Amino acid sequence: MLLAIDCGNTNTLFAIHDGAGWRAQWRTATNAARTADEHAVWLHQLLAMQGLGFSDLTACIISTVVPQSLFNLRNLSRRYLSKEPLVVGESGVELGIEVRIPRPQEAGADRLVNALGAHVKYPGALIVIDSGTATTLDVISPDGAFEGGIIAPGINLSMQALHLAAAQLPRIAIQKPEKVIGTDTVSAMQSGVFWGYIDLIGGLVARIKSEYGAPMTVVATGGVASLFEGAADYIDHFDPDLTIRGLYEIWRRNGGQAA
Repeated sequence: MLLAIDCGNTNTLFAIHDGAGWRAQWRTATNAARTADEHAVWLHQLLAMQGLGFSDLTACIISTVVPQSLFNLRNLSRRYLSKEPLVVGESGVELGIEVRIPRPQEAGADRLVNALGAHVKYPGALIVIDSGTATTLDVISPDGAFEGGIIAPGINLSMQALHLAAAQLPRIAIQKPEKVIGTDTVSAMQSGVFWGYIDLIGGLVARIKSEYGAPMTVVATGGVASLFEGAADYIDHFDPDLTIRGLYEIWRRNGGQAA
C-alpha cells in the first residue's frame, strides 16, 4: 500500500492507497518541529483503526511546501516503513508534465501536483482553484502543462488579519450568511468574507478565461472550497481528491506498482 503525504502550510494530509482506491485519509495541523516518532505514534493509532499497521505500507510519496518538515517526514518513511520516500521536486522525480513558465523552479510542488491530478481526470484546458492558506488559481493546458496562475491570500488568512488589525472585530467562523447585508458585526463580517471571496475568485476566473481565449473547465479543491459549493456557479467540479490523485499518478509514473 502507498502512503501519500501532502504537507501544506496549515494542514498535512496522510492518505493510504491500497491499489484499488483510497483506503483512508487523515489530516493533522502542520508543525515543522513534529518529529518522525511523534508522527509515527499518531499514525500508528489511525492505521490500527483501519486494521492496518506500518508493515502494510510498501511505499511512500511526499509533497511539501514546508521545507523544514521534510526531514522528519522522510525519517518517518525510512524508520517506520523501511522505505526511501519519493519526494516531489527532487532530482530524478518525473512529473510527466511540462512547466511552461520562465522560472519553472518557482512553481510550488502543491500546484504542480494539483495540475497533474486535474489533468488525468478532466479533459481540455483547466483552471484549478486551491483554497488553503493561499488561494491559487492555476492554468493547465489541454496537454497537461502548467502555464502559470494567480496567488491571493487565503480566506482564513484574511479573517485572521482582520481580527488582529481591528481591535473590535471578533474572530468568526466561515459560513454562508443568510443575507448579503449584515445587521450586526458578525453577520457583516461573514458576508464580507464569504461573498467577498466568492466574487474575488469569480472575477479572477472571468479574467483568466478572457485572457486565455478558449473554453476552460474550472476545478476547485482544498479545505475551504467545499464551503462555496452551490454558491459559486463558475466552478464546474469540486474535487477533494485532486492533490492525492496527483501524488498517486506521480508515484505510478516513477515506477510505482499497485499495492
